[in-house]
Amino acid sequence: MFFIALIRAKAVLVWIIRIYQRFAPLKIRDKCRFEPSCSMYMIQAIEKYGAVKGLSLGVQRLRRCNITGGGYDYP
Repeated sequence: MFFIALIRAKAVLVWIIRIYQRFAPLKIRDKCRFEPSCSMYMIQAIEKYGAVKGLSLGVQRLRRCNITGGGYDYP
């Protein structure tokens, strides 16, 4: 039962990020200085490491995202 909840959490998180990618204003989405973008990074991290660790890595990435930063950063 626990594993089913984790699989569903993973799918729900990816779905929420995809909704953001589709409906967030373009001027917000185009400000990411990293490659891949922060939202794609979070999706990749969730798919690779699971819901809990992937979300944690994604939040850490968002904290590093600033004006002077940038570059390539893959999970």
